[in-house]
Amino acid sequence: MNTEIENRVIQALRELADEGSREFQSSLIPNIAKENVIGVRTPMLRRFSAEFAKSGDVTAFLAALPHRYLDENNLHAFLIERMTDFDKVKAALDRFLPYVDNWAVCDGMNPKILAKHPERRVEAAMAWLSSSHVYTVRYGIVILMKYDLGNTFRPEYLARVASLSLDDYYVRMAQAWYFATALATQYDETLPYLTEHRLTPWVHNKTVQKAIESYRIPPERKAYLKTLRRSSPHA
Repeated sequence: MNTEIENRVIQALRELADEGSREFQSSLIPNIAKENVIGVRTPMLRRFSAEFAKSGDVTAFLAALPHRYLDENNLHAFLIERMTDFDKVKAALDRFLPYVDNWAVCDGMNPKILAKHPERRVEAAMAWLSSSHVYTVRYGIVILMKYDLGNTFRPEYLARVASLSLDDYYVRMAQAWYFATALATQYDETLPYLTEHRLTPWVHNKTVQKAIESYRIPPERKAYLKTLRRSSPHA
């Protein structure tokens, strides 16, 4: 969507751009065309978002979807993070998530208000897991991983993430990341998902790999997890 406010934001972002950052960001997010990356470094973009949030243009910018540039999407995410009302954050996320098209925007978006409403947060995450959109599903996994593998953990969360059927690389990677993290925090509840082959072979082996790479899992457990690798993708 090409609007006056978006044009002004794009111009401001271009004035902050750094070619080295553009090259770096493009290399990390291969599914985003380089011409759709302006190249504003994250700390600078966060400072810009803080100033922009004081203007009267936030509502208009958030409504100007879809954005063209990665930097705009990151700005959008940072502006949502600054909201302090759960209902407004949930509504903003529901509107924005279908337009998120890469792992970096998805994984980096973390509104602090979510921490204060655990039951409503989990309800939202479960709804996102039911989406047909890759990064909405991934966001649901990421939120459960960030917030609900500790004191708010419930075993059924493991079952829900394991049951996801959307066969996409970025969803499967998020599943593996989730289960590897769960092995660090909820080992006894999570281990049967490996020993009983409750995960798809690819997610199973990637979970083992990520768990072995983790600093949070002790060596003796890593040694055992290595024995649980499945020998073939069809095992």
